[in-house]
Amino acid sequence: MSKILITGANGFLGQHLTIALSKTENEVVATSRGACRLPEGKYQYRSAELTNKTEVEQLINEVNPDIIIHTAALSKPDECNINRELCLNENVEATRNLITHSKAFFIYVSTDFIFGEDGPHAETALPAPLNFYGESKLMAEKVVEETNKPYAIVRPVFIYGKVWPGMRPGFLHWVKSNLEAGKRIKVVSDQQRTPTYVNDICKGIVSIINMKATGAFHLAGKDILSPYQMAVTTAEVLGLDTSLIENVTSETFPEPVKRAKRSGLLIERARTILGYEPVSFAEGVKASFE
Repeated sequence: MSKILITGANGFLGQHLTIALSKTENEVVATSRGACRLPEGKYQYRSAELTNKTEVEQLINEVNPDIIIHTAALSKPDECNINRELCLNENVEATRNLITHSKAFFIYVSTDFIFGEDGPHAETALPAPLNFYGESKLMAEKVVEETNKPYAIVRPVFIYGKVWPGMRPGFLHWVKSNLEAGKRIKVVSDQQRTPTYVNDICKGIVSIINMKATGAFHLAGKDILSPYQMAVTTAEVLGLDTSLIENVTSETFPEPVKRAKRSGLLIERARTILGYEPVSFAEGVKASFE
């Protein structure tokens, strides 16, 4: 049995991870800013500000974790671009604070945004972030890689899954609510991703913990899809009207930061080492609304 500290526990992945790991034999301590927003479960909760070195040192000393899963981040690319100092504090300095003050096996949750075009990318692909969010996550990866402690880096893509009260609805739920209301929606078709079902990431991280596997692992979906294809599949799985979904290009929605047209991640290393086998996107959609 290990004592596991999960950061960003009020976030989407953080909540799912906390609940999943609290069902194992491990002792789970969840931490995030402010009050606990997670469903009830077999875990402890502690509020902490990870950009504050003193608070982090106190948290680590009191919890004394064997494993840290660091999911906390400022993950909105537009916000990172506007407030770069905040982005660096949240994504880089918080990571440095945690890894400096702990002796734990460190699992860092990164992103496909560290790469550029011409995906899907393998773990060995050269990083080429197209925006400051990606740059900040790559900086944090380097902080982790430069430690002399055991670590794993996990990279997901476009995480989706079940939501519960207190969670912010995601893309799938936006599609569902609009189509159920009979509203037309515009969704881009000129971007490619490998969307990741959140339970698959949780299972992959459990495998990393059990195997003490180190290095970088891409825990993404196996299907390469555009947001338009995701929306159509969601509608088909839920029996909603696909004719309400309009196929458009990314030029319809000008964005302040650059995003890759063809992104996504290859998962062969995770398959080989961890036995990672994600569900199809259609299966993930169905499970998200069960």
